[in-house]
Amino acid sequence: MDKKIFIMSDLYGHQHRTLQHAFDTEKLANAVQSNIVSSELADEHQGFISSRDMFFLSTLDHRGYPTCSYKGGSPGFVKVLDRQKLAFPSYDGNGMFLSMGNITAHPQIGMLFIDFETPHRVRVHGTAVAETNSALLSQFPGADMIVTVKVTEVFINCTRYIHKYQRVESSHYVPQDNCPTPLAQWKRIDNLQDSLPERDKHIATALGGTITTEQYIEMVIHGKA
Repeated sequence: MDKKIFIMSDLYGHQHRTLQHAFDTEKLANAVQSNIVSSELADEHQGFISSRDMFFLSTLDHRGYPTCSYKGGSPGFVKVLDRQKLAFPSYDGNGMFLSMGNITAHPQIGMLFIDFETPHRVRVHGTAVAETNSALLSQFPGADMIVTVKVTEVFINCTRYIHKYQRVESSHYVPQDNCPTPLAQWKRIDNLQDSLPERDKHIATALGGTITTEQYIEMVIHGKA
Protein backbone atom coordinates (compact mmCIF):
# COMPACT_ATOMS: atom_id res chain seq x y z
CA MET A 1 0.00 0.00 0.00
CA ASP A 2 1.33 3.39 -0.96
CA LYS A 3 2.15 5.68 1.93
CA LYS A 4 0.48 9.06 1.91
CA ILE A 5 2.99 11.93 1.78
CA PHE A 6 1.68 14.81 3.90
CA ILE A 7 2.68 18.43 3.33
CA MET A 8 3.23 19.92 6.78
CA SER A 9 2.79 23.49 7.89
CA ASP A 10 3.40 25.47 11.07
CA LEU A 11 -0.28 25.01 11.96
CA TYR A 12 -0.83 21.41 10.84
CA GLY A 13 1.15 18.40 12.00
CA HIS A 14 1.01 14.75 10.95
CA GLN A 15 -1.91 14.08 13.31
CA HIS A 16 -3.98 16.80 11.65
CA ARG A 17 -3.05 15.75 8.12
CA THR A 18 -4.02 12.14 8.87
CA LEU A 19 -7.55 13.18 9.80
CA GLN A 20 -7.78 15.70 6.96
CA HIS A 21 -6.83 12.94 4.53
CA ALA A 22 -9.37 10.54 6.06
CA PHE A 23 -12.16 13.10 5.64
CA ASP A 24 -10.88 14.54 2.33
CA THR A 25 -10.37 18.04 3.77
CA GLU A 26 -6.65 18.61 3.09
CA LYS A 27 -7.29 21.16 0.33
CA LEU A 28 -9.98 22.81 2.41
CA ALA A 29 -7.70 23.01 5.46
CA ASN A 30 -4.98 24.62 3.34
CA ALA A 31 -7.47 27.11 1.93
CA VAL A 32 -8.84 27.96 5.37
CA GLN A 33 -5.33 28.53 6.71
CA SER A 34 -4.33 30.77 3.81
CA ASN A 35 -7.55 32.78 4.04
CA ILE A 36 -8.08 33.39 7.76
CA VAL A 37 -4.94 32.50 9.76
CA SER A 38 -2.54 35.38 10.37
CA SER A 39 0.52 36.06 12.50
CA GLU A 40 -0.64 39.63 13.12
CA LEU A 41 -3.66 41.17 14.79
CA ALA A 42 -5.68 42.83 12.05
CA ASP A 43 -7.94 45.78 12.87
CA GLU A 44 -10.97 43.51 13.24
CA HIS A 45 -9.08 41.24 15.65
CA GLN A 46 -7.87 44.18 17.71
CA GLY A 47 -11.30 45.76 18.00
CA PHE A 48 -12.96 42.51 19.03
CA ILE A 49 -10.33 41.51 21.59
CA SER A 50 -10.31 45.00 23.10
CA SER A 51 -14.07 44.85 23.62
CA ARG A 52 -14.12 41.55 25.50
CA ASP A 53 -14.62 41.12 29.24
CA MET A 54 -13.67 37.43 29.32
CA PHE A 55 -11.75 34.74 27.49
CA PHE A 56 -10.70 31.11 27.92
CA LEU A 57 -7.00 30.41 28.42
CA SER A 58 -5.37 27.06 27.65
CA THR A 59 -1.98 26.10 29.06
CA LEU A 60 0.01 22.88 29.47
CA ASP A 61 1.20 21.51 32.81
CA HIS A 62 4.32 19.53 33.79
CA ARG A 63 2.52 16.21 33.21
CA GLY A 64 1.31 17.09 29.73
CA TYR A 65 -2.25 17.79 30.85
CA PRO A 66 -3.90 20.87 29.34
CA THR A 67 -5.52 23.35 31.71
CA CYS A 68 -8.45 25.41 30.45
CA SER A 69 -9.14 28.47 32.57
CA TYR A 70 -11.76 31.22 32.46
CA LYS A 71 -10.33 34.73 32.71
CA GLY A 72 -12.64 37.67 33.34
CA GLY A 73 -12.31 41.40 33.87
CA SER A 74 -13.70 44.72 32.75
CA PRO A 75 -14.17 45.22 28.99
CA GLY A 76 -10.74 45.87 27.52
CA PHE A 77 -8.81 44.07 30.27
CA VAL A 78 -6.89 42.31 27.51
CA LYS A 79 -4.85 45.11 25.95
CA VAL A 80 -3.54 45.14 22.41
CA LEU A 81 0.01 46.48 22.68
CA ASP A 82 0.78 46.24 18.96
CA ARG A 83 -0.07 44.06 15.98
CA GLN A 84 1.76 41.07 17.46
CA LYS A 85 1.49 41.52 21.21
CA LEU A 86 -1.25 41.31 23.85
CA ALA A 87 -1.21 41.78 27.62
CA PHE A 88 -3.65 40.69 30.32
CA PRO A 89 -3.68 40.72 34.14
CA SER A 90 -3.59 37.84 36.59
CA TYR A 91 -5.87 38.71 39.50
CA ASP A 92 -6.05 37.20 42.99
CA GLY A 93 -7.05 33.55 42.72
CA ASN A 94 -7.09 30.41 44.84
CA GLY A 95 -3.32 30.24 45.30
CA MET A 96 -2.86 27.25 42.99
CA PHE A 97 -1.33 29.32 40.16
CA LEU A 98 -2.11 26.58 37.66
CA SER A 99 -2.20 28.77 34.56
CA MET A 100 0.59 31.12 35.63
CA GLY A 101 2.80 28.24 36.75
CA ASN A 102 2.18 26.41 33.48
CA ILE A 103 3.21 29.49 31.51
CA THR A 104 6.56 29.67 33.33
CA ALA A 105 7.32 26.09 32.22
CA HIS A 106 5.51 25.93 28.86
CA PRO A 107 5.01 29.41 27.40
CA GLN A 108 2.88 28.26 24.46
CA ILE A 109 -0.77 29.18 25.14
CA GLY A 110 -4.16 29.37 23.48
CA MET A 111 -6.75 32.10 23.96
CA LEU A 112 -10.41 31.87 22.94
CA PHE A 113 -12.45 35.08 22.85
CA ILE A 114 -16.23 34.73 22.49
CA ASP A 115 -19.13 37.13 22.10
CA PHE A 116 -22.19 35.10 23.07
CA GLU A 117 -24.62 37.85 22.10
CA THR A 118 -23.62 38.45 18.47
CA PRO A 119 -22.25 35.57 18.27
CA HIS A 120 -18.58 35.81 17.26
CA ARG A 121 -15.25 34.28 18.31
CA VAL A 122 -11.51 34.69 17.75
CA ARG A 123 -8.73 32.25 18.58
CA VAL A 124 -5.15 33.23 19.40
CA HIS A 125 -2.05 31.07 19.74
CA GLY A 126 1.04 32.65 21.20
CA THR A 127 4.07 32.58 23.47
CA ALA A 128 3.48 34.06 26.91
CA VAL A 129 5.59 35.54 29.70
CA ALA A 130 4.15 36.08 33.22
CA GLU A 131 5.84 38.78 35.30
CA THR A 132 5.33 40.14 38.82
CA ASN A 133 7.41 43.24 38.14
CA SER A 134 6.07 44.24 34.73
CA ALA A 135 6.11 47.92 33.83
CA LEU A 136 2.48 47.42 32.77
CA LEU A 137 1.24 46.66 36.30
CA SER A 138 0.12 50.25 36.84
CA GLN A 139 -2.28 49.89 33.89
CA PHE A 140 -4.12 46.96 35.51
CA PRO A 141 -5.57 47.85 38.96
CA GLY A 142 -5.64 44.83 41.28
CA ALA A 143 -3.31 42.68 39.19
CA ASP A 144 -0.70 40.44 40.85
CA MET A 145 1.04 39.60 37.59
CA ILE A 146 0.96 40.69 33.97
CA VAL A 147 1.06 38.21 31.09
CA THR A 148 2.37 39.44 27.76
CA VAL A 149 1.68 37.31 24.70
CA LYS A 150 3.64 37.28 21.44
CA VAL A 151 1.04 36.26 18.86
CA THR A 152 1.90 33.30 16.64
CA GLU A 153 -1.49 32.73 15.00
CA VAL A 154 -4.83 34.49 15.16
CA PHE A 155 -8.00 33.63 13.31
CA ILE A 156 -11.75 34.08 13.35
CA ASN A 157 -13.63 30.84 14.03
CA CYS A 158 -16.94 29.59 12.66
CA THR A 159 -19.88 30.66 14.86
CA ARG A 160 -22.39 27.94 13.92
CA TYR A 161 -22.40 26.15 17.28
CA ILE A 162 -22.19 29.15 19.59
CA HIS A 163 -25.40 29.37 21.61
CA LYS A 164 -26.73 32.88 22.00
CA TYR A 165 -26.78 34.30 25.53
CA GLN A 166 -27.52 37.71 26.93
CA ARG A 167 -25.05 39.44 29.23
CA VAL A 168 -26.74 40.35 32.52
CA GLU A 169 -24.16 42.07 34.71
CA SER A 170 -20.47 42.35 35.54
CA SER A 171 -18.90 40.50 38.44
CA HIS A 172 -18.48 42.83 41.40
CA TYR A 173 -15.19 41.05 42.19
CA VAL A 174 -13.43 42.52 39.14
CA PRO A 175 -10.85 45.03 40.45
CA GLN A 176 -11.66 48.67 39.69
CA ASP A 177 -9.42 51.70 39.97
CA ASN A 178 -10.03 53.74 43.16
CA CYS A 179 -12.62 51.22 44.38
CA PRO A 180 -12.14 48.49 47.03
CA THR A 181 -12.52 44.95 45.72
CA PRO A 182 -14.94 42.73 47.71
CA LEU A 183 -13.27 40.03 49.80
CA ALA A 184 -13.36 36.43 48.58
CA GLN A 185 -15.96 34.26 50.30
CA TRP A 186 -13.97 31.05 49.85
CA LYS A 187 -11.28 32.43 52.13
CA ARG A 188 -13.79 31.98 54.99
CA ILE A 189 -13.69 28.17 54.73
CA ASP A 190 -12.73 26.82 58.14
CA ASN A 191 -10.34 24.11 56.90
CA LEU A 192 -8.29 26.71 55.02
CA GLN A 193 -7.72 29.19 57.84
CA ASP A 194 -4.36 27.80 58.96
CA SER A 195 -3.13 27.77 55.35
CA LEU A 196 -4.05 31.30 54.35
CA PRO A 197 -1.20 33.77 53.87
CA GLU A 198 -0.97 36.35 56.65
CA ARG A 199 -2.50 39.07 54.45
CA ASP A 200 -5.76 37.08 54.18
CA LYS A 201 -6.24 35.87 57.75
CA HIS A 202 -8.61 38.74 58.59
CA ILE A 203 -11.11 37.90 55.86
CA ALA A 204 -13.25 35.36 57.71
CA THR A 205 -13.81 37.77 60.60
CA ALA A 206 -14.48 40.67 58.24
CA LEU A 207 -17.16 38.67 56.41
CA GLY A 208 -18.93 37.36 59.49
CA GLY A 209 -16.97 34.28 60.52
CA THR A 210 -15.83 30.97 59.08
CA ILE A 211 -17.99 28.63 57.02
CA THR A 212 -17.70 24.96 56.14
CA THR A 213 -16.75 23.65 52.71
CA GLU A 214 -20.33 22.43 52.32
CA GLN A 215 -21.69 25.89 53.10
CA TYR A 216 -19.38 27.43 50.54
CA ILE A 217 -20.49 24.93 47.90
CA GLU A 218 -24.10 25.88 48.64
CA MET A 219 -23.20 29.54 48.17
CA VAL A 220 -21.61 28.74 44.81
CA ILE A 221 -24.60 26.69 43.66
CA HIS A 222 -26.97 29.55 44.48
CA GLY A 223 -24.73 32.25 43.04
CA LYS A 224 -23.98 33.87 46.42
CA ALA A 225 -20.19 33.42 46.42
